[in-house]
Amino acid sequence: MIRALIIALLIPFGALAQEVPEPTDYRIEEYRAPIPLTLKGATAIDGKAAFALWKTDRVPFVDVMPRQPKPKNLPEGTIWRDETRMSVPGAIWLPNVGYGEIADETANYFKRGLEKVTDGDPDAPIVLFCRDDCWMSWNAAKRVQEWGYSHVFWFRGGTDDWAALGYRLEPVEAEPEP
Repeated sequence: MIRALIIALLIPFGALAQEVPEPTDYRIEEYRAPIPLTLKGATAIDGKAAFALWKTDRVPFVDVMPRQPKPKNLPEGTIWRDETRMSVPGAIWLPNVGYGEIADETANYFKRGLEKVTDGDPDAPIVLFCRDDCWMSWNAAKRVQEWGYSHVFWFRGGTDDWAALGYRLEPVEAEPEP
């Protein structure tokens, strides 16, 4: 009886939980929203798979979480401090590269960061991530494939999944922009 009741209660929720279709182009709005399960050409991984890759110490992790911009209307004399980004240990942080549309300067910054962690080898494996339900990492992983990177891992759950599994996060500084 209780089992039947639980099943009856869960059926409507299962019907509501629909898979997000994979778009053909970049996501350009509402970046914090449900994401697809896949990204064509990339390998979508969860936290356990990401941890296994991380333990090898041979696969670079690229955090693409955006940085909050300094508000333009801050009163004079206000001190602005960037929020600390907690990330996968050893990851490189390239903020703002996961937007659907990026300026040439941002694209070049992204490319330089990728070249740094892959030694310029487009066949080197690379993990791109952000947070759970964050389109920034999906966009970034799609973009690097278009630039010729062939061994792309998209860590769907990002730092949220990493922390939920009990793995350590550490503060990371953004790679300097030119």
